[in-house]
Amino acid sequence: MTQPGLRVATHADADALGSVMFRAIHEGDSPYTQAQRIAWLSRPNSGPDWAARLAAQYVVLTEVDCITGFMTMTPEGTIDLAFILPDARGQGLFAQLFDRIEAEARRLKLGRLTTIASLMAQPAFARHGFAIDHHETVVQNGETLARAAMSKSL
Repeated sequence: MTQPGLRVATHADADALGSVMFRAIHEGDSPYTQAQRIAWLSRPNSGPDWAARLAAQYVVLTEVDCITGFMTMTPEGTIDLAFILPDARGQGLFAQLFDRIEAEARRLKLGRLTTIASLMAQPAFARHGFAIDHHETVVQNGETLARAAMSKSL
């Protein structure tokens, strides 16, 4: 397999990133039920509101022939989104994406990174030095989803 390339996303990538997020939530193994996955995200994000959300953040992605994963960080140091396609998991892409995000956070002289991590993402964030600040649940479209607020000092 060809080594994936890392790059900063452009406006033109927005819909493809919405598709990656949708597929990452709905395909492959997950600690969430099918009903919870549908409640979380019933269709891929797209359009101007989605593009604006991404444009307001630092977004890095991995790709070979197509986008296989991405991670975003707000100017305040919150990792808002982190998704990798199921067939690309286990290849170190999360680490590559996170390393680029952390380097940008250090360049910006941020003292801390935060995230709200799904059950699926918590182990990956923990491997990169994040600690759970507290567990929480959120009700989304009638389904209860467990997650955790996590942070890492830089």
